[in-house]
Amino acid sequence: MPLPKPPASRASFLPAAAYDTQAAPKPSRQPTKAAAPAADERTPALELRADPAPVAAAPTGMPTKAVAKKSTAPTRPAAQSKPRKPRHTGPAKLFVLDTNVLMHDPMSIYRFDEHDIYLPMITLEELDGHKKGMSEVSRNVRQVSRELDALAGDSLDPAAGVPLAKTGHREAGGKLFFQTTFLDAKLPAGLPQGKADNQILGVVQSLREQHSKEREVVLVSKDINMRIKARAMGLAAEDYFNDKTLEDGDLLYTGVMALPADFWERHGKTMESWNQGGHTFYRISGPLVPVLMVNQFVFLEVPGEAPLYARVNEITGKTAVLKTLRDYTHAKNSIWGVTARNREQNFALNLLMDPECDFITLTGTAGTGKTLMTLAAGLSQVMEDRRYTEIIETRVTVPVGEDIGFLPGNEEEKMGPWMGALDDNLEVLAKSDNSAGEWGRAATNDLVRSKIKIKSLNFMRGRTFLNKFVIIDEAQNLTPKQMKTLITRAGPGTKIVCLGNLAQIDTPYLTEGSSGLTFAVDRFKGWPHSGHITLARGERSRLADFASEVL
Repeated sequence: MPLPKPPASRASFLPAAAYDTQAAPKPSRQPTKAAAPAADERTPALELRADPAPVAAAPTGMPTKAVAKKSTAPTRPAAQSKPRKPRHTGPAKLFVLDTNVLMHDPMSIYRFDEHDIYLPMITLEELDGHKKGMSEVSRNVRQVSRELDALAGDSLDPAAGVPLAKTGHREAGGKLFFQTTFLDAKLPAGLPQGKADNQILGVVQSLREQHSKEREVVLVSKDINMRIKARAMGLAAEDYFNDKTLEDGDLLYTGVMALPADFWERHGKTMESWNQGGHTFYRISGPLVPVLMVNQFVFLEVPGEAPLYARVNEITGKTAVLKTLRDYTHAKNSIWGVTARNREQNFALNLLMDPECDFITLTGTAGTGKTLMTLAAGLSQVMEDRRYTEIIETRVTVPVGEDIGFLPGNEEEKMGPWMGALDDNLEVLAKSDNSAGEWGRAATNDLVRSKIKIKSLNFMRGRTFLNKFVIIDEAQNLTPKQMKTLITRAGPGTKIVCLGNLAQIDTPYLTEGSSGLTFAVDRFKGWPHSGHITLARGERSRLADFASEVL
């Protein structure tokens, strides 16, 4: 089609007909004897409507089949959201919640999918008795009260129930029922009638008699003894499992994976390698890539061949890049006089000394060197590299035995007895420097202690740490909520290291599956700025290693 004629003078506009000519559809390239259609007989613009447009007549010289095929092309249907399939087939269950479930997880009423929730009146009475105070249980009770108030804010129909999705929690498809009438149930003669737990058992028994043919009635409680009594009475009882990150502690991400013996044969043909900054990089592709995670450590130890110790640097599509490690087992690469004594300690020191890793978790049994390596890496980066301004150490103050009572002094003096592990490791690090005399070591100890601040968890809320090296010791005693509170304190340039032994949990109602340390390891795995190592072998002494195995 020829272009429209240019304007005759400057600053003049093209006529509207020239624009219409350009916007008109192109005529067929096949020769035709029919005259060109007039401007007012052009093909109309496409309209977005549901009814099909009529098929236009084929122009002269154009095959009719081609026009019909083009005009009758099916349109793509609009995307429709698929309804969420219920996880349970059959009638919805009726779960009766014990008070300790609401105290443990204030959002537990929204965690039962399409099933219904029933709250006995004695449960609300027990919640009212625990709402005062500054403990975590009291805060959870107050949050539960606010959630229940939002659900029952309007006129309440006890028979119909309240939809749990009313406040925006669409994952909850069931209803909430409150006990409004007295349910008379005959309990065994040996159970006291006035106790709250026995009253809840009576409510469950009455509900089961009412709904025995309609649906199943289940008691949910964190109290083991109450579940035992319920099962002894023939009632269905379950633990609250939604707070558990993992069902089995053995399924926890370890951060280390052994490569198969035929790794080089299966991946060597398509592998790319190069050297950069003193490290060797390998780009691999194959069946191993989908199971790898960023910052996961891999190793290959074959007799007669050089071992391979590397870290997954990046994963792009179907390829992964492995980066060899710095050997901290050699004395020339010692950190504040500390060298790695086994493979996992070498992996841990590579994470601790990496400025790109903002969050690190180290787990392992007693004597694996968690605190010593972390403290040595922190002192090296604070005193020598000047990467961080100071070290902040904190821990959960949960006693192993009976509490010794109130401690005198300020915050740091009160935390002193809890920080015996810090003093022991500082003593080990001080002995590693033999170049200075007694006065030099004393001055070094004073300087080191001036760079270490001991803080309590009770005063962490609202703080922001800038360029700090934060060590959270005994992190297995933290709840997921407390762990979130601590990690969100990190400001720019701060590294947080969590240390713990999941076999030494002293906090009530916490297990290996529901610990905050397990929660953090599972949620942060694969993030490019975090890493995790499970230390396998103890290096404290032969006595401690033997005791950890046989006792």
